Amino acid sequence: MTTSISLPTPSMPRKRRDPSEIAPPAKGAKRVLLASPRGYCAGVDRAVVAVEKALDHYGPPVYVRKQIVHNLHVVDTLAERGAIFVEETDEVPEGARVVFSAHGVSPEVHRSAEARGLQTIDATCPLVTKVHKEAVRYARNDYDILLVGHDGHEEVEGTAGEAPENIQLVQGPDDVDAVTVRDPDKVVWLSQTTLSVDETMETVRRLREKFPNLEDPPSDDICYATQNRQVAVKKIAGESDLVLVVGSANSSNSVRLVEVALEHGATAAHRVDFAREIDEEWFNGIATIGVTSGASVPDVLVQQVLKVLADYGYGDVEPVITAEEDLMFSLPRELRRDLKAAGADITNKRSQPGDL
Repeated sequence: MTTSISLPTPSMPRKRRDPSEIAPPAKGAKRVLLASPRGYCAGVDRAVVAVEKALDHYGPPVYVRKQIVHNLHVVDTLAERGAIFVEETDEVPEGARVVFSAHGVSPEVHRSAEARGLQTIDATCPLVTKVHKEAVRYARNDYDILLVGHDGHEEVEGTAGEAPENIQLVQGPDDVDAVTVRDPDKVVWLSQTTLSVDETMETVRRLREKFPNLEDPPSDDICYATQNRQVAVKKIAGESDLVLVVGSANSSNSVRLVEVALEHGATAAHRVDFAREIDEEWFNGIATIGVTSGASVPDVLVQQVLKVLADYGYGDVEPVITAEEDLMFSLPRELRRDLKAAGADITNKRSQPGDL
């Protein structure tokens, strides 16, 4: 069964009143605090460009297992260009080409694709691949691996599939009491890359109370982009009467940004996929609005939100920069190989400028 998503172009809110009818701010002038970094991370950009270049080079259709990244607008736009999104590899015609999403897949998915003779392009984020390799290494040394993450998330399923006999899922601090291990001197924690840093550290603190010799991963599993976006939203939250997070409901890092904003001082916070979802009632009595977006969100959606805010008098936009990001990952090796053989551009550059 294919995933069919057809969404209208980002538009204005469903209802419009004259801005003068909105209750004015209780105090202070209207302004927007625009968080930076926000939006696309290196892994997401690589995955989206990989699908675009595959469509350009091989021609449609190009199949994609699951959503290439967790963003409705991105999926819809790529579908319009000829990408066909499926849930599992057995929905892909034998011998066809399929792209694995940025969230990664288990070895079983690779075996299934090979059995069907599929031509695969693995767009797994290199930072997720790092966690997979850690899981394999610790399982080889017979450790119990405590994977901090969310049940059912594609990334967790892929990582757990690397060492199912050694991995047990810990979804948060409340799960810690039920965790048991074979040898408390051979236990390590790993994590999903898109979690709340604060909640993950609290989970690890609780785990370490129970297992004092708990080992840490060799380097942070929560990716740099997730951490940077949380730091940025913390910076704006305390000064914001309202925080708007642009991102999809199945985007773990976008959902976390709403939680982080509320935990760090925002009076209210809402997640929206598109500008048309903004409820003008949210503006009543509001002076300062913070704006950010999840790591799988193209900036065109943020610009649509800023346009709506400007229409309601929030045209004073103040960037709040907490970090600079310049990391770029090379395209998947399978795609690079074929592009290079054809004399095509193998750099991670968008082939079709526009709304991605």
